[in-house]
Amino acid sequence: MKIFKFFSIFLFLIAFSCVSSTKNSNFDKENQPKFAIAIHGGAGTILKSQMSDSLESAYKEVLSKAVREGHEILSKGGSALDAVVASINILEDSPLFNAGKGAVFTQDQTNELDASIMDGASLNAGAVAGVKHIKNPINLARSVMEKSPHVFMYGTGAEAFAKEQGFSMVDQDYFFTQSRFEHLMRVQDAENNASASSQDPAHLMNEKLAFYDPILKASKFGTVGCVALDKEGNLAAGTSTGGMTNKRFGRIGDAPIIGAGTYANNKSCAVSATGWGEYFIRGVVAHDISAMIEYGGFNLEKSTSAVIDKKIPELGGDGGVIAMDKYGNISMRFNTPGMYRAQIDTSGAMTVGIYKSDTLLTK
Repeated sequence: MKIFKFFSIFLFLIAFSCVSSTKNSNFDKENQPKFAIAIHGGAGTILKSQMSDSLESAYKEVLSKAVREGHEILSKGGSALDAVVASINILEDSPLFNAGKGAVFTQDQTNELDASIMDGASLNAGAVAGVKHIKNPINLARSVMEKSPHVFMYGTGAEAFAKEQGFSMVDQDYFFTQSRFEHLMRVQDAENNASASSQDPAHLMNEKLAFYDPILKASKFGTVGCVALDKEGNLAAGTSTGGMTNKRFGRIGDAPIIGAGTYANNKSCAVSATGWGEYFIRGVVAHDISAMIEYGGFNLEKSTSAVIDKKIPELGGDGGVIAMDKYGNISMRFNTPGMYRAQIDTSGAMTVGIYKSDTLLTK
C-alpha cells in the first residue's frame, strides 16, 4: 500500500512537472523580445511584362539574401544599426541596384554616391553625398554618425574623412556597369532630340508642378534602404543610392537627407524612402510619417498612406517607403507600378515582392 501511494505521488509530480514546463515554454515564447526587418531596392515603373524570368529570379535572390543577413544579426541579439548596414551592403555590392556597384551615371559619365543612416534610440545620424571612391557609402555614413561631431559630409571632404578612418578607396571603374552606361546614352539622346525639336519648349513643362521634366522623370531610378527593430526595442533606418541618371551640377536627392529619405525615432518609427528625390525633399517624407505617429497618434499604415498616396502625388512626385513602427509593424507603401522589397516580420515570416500585386502589404 505504501509502495502504491509513493508511486502515485511520483506520477503526479512528473505530470505537474510536464505541465509546468509547457506553461513556462509558452510564457517565454509569448514574452520574447520582438524584432523585424524590411528592405527595398527602389520603386518605379517596374512591370512584369518587361522583366525576364531569369532577371526576376536574380532580383528576388539578392533581396532574400539581404533581408536574411540582417535578420540573422537581429536574431542573435545584434543591433538594428548592424542589421541595417549588413543588409544594405549586400544591395550595394549587387549590380542590380542603383547603389554602390550598380550606381547610375552622371551627365559627365561619373558615379556619385549618397547614403545616410539614423539611430532611433539617440536620434544620432550620419550622411554622405557626392562620394566617388567609396565601395559601401552606408558604412561611411555610419562612421560620420559615430566617429565625428557632424551629421553630413560631402564630396572630397567626406572622402578625406574616410581615409582618416581607414577606408579603402576604389577606382571609378569599380562602379561601371554596361546597362547603366547604355541607359545614360539613351537618356542623353532623348534629351538632345528634345532640345533640337522645333516643338514649343513649353510642352516639356507642366505649369502646375515645379521641376517637372519628362526626360528626368523617365530616367530616375530608385535607391536601396533598410529599416529594422532589434531585441532591445531600438529602431534604425538607412538609405543608399547612386542618384539620378544624367544628373548635373552636383545634384543631391533625398537619400542622404535626414528627415527626407531617412529617419528613425524609437518613439515612432523608422523610414527609408525611394523615389523622385526633389519631391521627397520638399515633402520631408520620412519625418512627416514619423511626426504623424508621434504627435498625431496615427498608426503606421495610415501615416505612410497619407504621405505616399496623397501628399507626394499632389506635389507631382512618385515613389515609395518602407517603414516600421516601435512594435515591429511594417508598411511598404508605394504609388508606382512596383518596388523591389522584402521583409521578415516579428513572427519570422519572410515576404519578397517586386510588383504591386505581389503581396497584400500594399494596396
